[in-house]
Amino acid sequence: DVQLVESGGGSVQTGGSLRLSCLASGTLYPIHCTGWFRQSPGKEREAVAAIDSDGTTSYADSVKGRFTISQDSAKNTLYLQMDNLRPTDTAMYYCSADSREWLLIPRYDWWGQGTQVTVS
Repeated sequence: DVQLVESGGGSVQTGGSLRLSCLASGTLYPIHCTGWFRQSPGKEREAVAAIDSDGTTSYADSVKGRFTISQDSAKNTLYLQMDNLRPTDTAMYYCSADSREWLLIPRYDWWGQGTQVTVS
């Protein structure tokens, strides 16, 4: 099994930056693709960014040019650098992982508990 723990959320002003981290533990060898999703109250969970084991990245149109996904395999950690944040980025951000190439499709097997990002 895989456990994912997010950190790095918080409150920032419009135009500010945050870096989210997701630490993976457990049986990690099956993981091929990891991603970030977000959800606001009353809205469906939406994709933010994803990266596979080859380093191929995908981004939602709403975050292209502002967010950067990266991974450090030695640290079993996934990152999301968020710059030029907007109030519309306010949401709970979730880390996800799977052995399949889901990329921006929210069908991942493993999910973290989320970290809150608030932009005002």
